[in-house]
Formats: sequence, C-alpha cells, structure tokens
Amino acid sequence: MSTIGYESWAVDLADVGAIYPFQGWEIPMVIAGVAFWLWWHVAQSRLEKEHMANSAKSADPKKVAEALDRY
Repeated sequence: MSTIGYESWAVDLADVGAIYPFQGWEIPMVIAGVAFWLWWHVAQSRLEKEHMANSAKSADPKKVAEALDRY
C-alpha cells in the first residue's frame, strides 16, 4: 500500500519529489491542529473556572483568613 502513489522505489529519487505520507494535507492538518488547540484552551478554561467557583463556594472563610495570615 502506498500513500504517495508509487508502487516501486526503483526510480531516480531526484525526480520523485516529496516522499512523506499524506502529502498535500499539510494545510488542512495545520488548520485542524490549530482548531483543536483553540478548542482545548476554551474547554480547559471553562472547566477550571467552574472548578474554582465550586472551590470558592465550599471554602471556609476562617481557614482562608488563617492561611493568608501565615504569610
């Protein structure tokens, strides 16, 4: 199975060009990678914000004040 369209490597490699798999998919893969990266940051930010809000609700004000006074 060849992903670049060559059945035999018995050719002059100077005339072959790119020999890596999925050639021509560079731009769509970069776009997909950047989209996933942005989605992950937004999702992580939402989860952390929710976690911090829940933590703030359950925090005991006296313990927080004591912890801050130590420093």
